[in-house]
Parts: sequence; structure tokens; C-alpha cells
Amino acid sequence: MSSGLYTQLESRKKLTIKDIAVLAILAALLFVVQVGLGFLPNIELVSLLIIVYTLVWGRQTLYIIYVFAVLEGLFYGFGIWWINYLYVWTILYLVVSILIKNKSLIMWAIISGSFGLSFGLLCAIPYTVAGGLGAGIAWWAAGIPYDIVHGIGNFSVALLLFRPVYYILDKLKGQSGNT
Repeated sequence: MSSGLYTQLESRKKLTIKDIAVLAILAALLFVVQVGLGFLPNIELVSLLIIVYTLVWGRQTLYIIYVFAVLEGLFYGFGIWWINYLYVWTILYLVVSILIKNKSLIMWAIISGSFGLSFGLLCAIPYTVAGGLGAGIAWWAAGIPYDIVHGIGNFSVALLLFRPVYYILDKLKGQSGNT
């Protein structure tokens, strides 16, 4: 290992017990919110929370995303659908990470809405791999009406809740230290 890379690895902040506890609670919050709103067709807070988590906690959001994915699998079962959770939320994290310096509420609402609209297409990937292109297209096309509702719901939720959720979570981070 080169000394430059070794120095970079050594300089990374290690997670404390407090950090792990906060990140675990945030992952549990994602899960509880997802299950609690499960009765509403494609109206969810997970996208908004992942956007805000990324803005506040940065790279540590990946821990939250993967704990959430494991909780989903444990609760609902590990089917082909579960593979989606390993990458779709990471894609949202990456988009937010690229645009992290932007402070526009409208932009975050558009990103959240666009993510909801494209969710079915993103989730069709494992079905395409497992059943071929026709299966993936059929799976995606059957869900387009839900994706439209998902996009509108995400956009609306972000417009209404982005600022208060960001404010609360930013304060939480300030109180919990440099998580």
C-alpha cells in the first residue's frame, strides 16, 4: 500500500459508539416511516429523508441506507425486489452528493419528484436480468401509474417538509457532535 493511501485511510474519522447509535436510529426511522406509510400508494418519506441525511451526514448516509435495506429484507423477506434497495437509494445519495452545494428548495423537490418518477424504471433492472428485456419492460410499464403518483407525492412532500426536516436533523447533528 502506498504511503499516501495509507495516510488517507489513517486520517479518516472512526465511528464512535455515539455515531453508531445516531446512525442506527436514523436507519430505524427510515424503516418505521416506510412501514408506517405503507398503506398509502407510493407516498413516502424515505426519499426526502435520504436527501436530507446526505446533506447533513454526507458519506455516513451509506451506513443508514444499508441498515435500512437489511431491515426491509428481514421484515418483508429477501426476494428479487430487495436487490433494488441495495442500489436505488445509493443512486439518490450519489445525485444529492453531486449537487450538495445547492440550497434551492425547488431543486430538492424536483430531484425527489424525479426520483419517484424513475423509481419503477430503476427497480426493473433485476427483473430485466432475471427474466430478460421483455420482463423488465413489462414490469416497469405496469408500474408507470404508480410512478407518476410516486413522483407527485415525492415532489409535494419535499416542498412541504424539506426545510423543517433539514432544520431538525441539522440541529440533531450539532447536538450529537461530528457524526
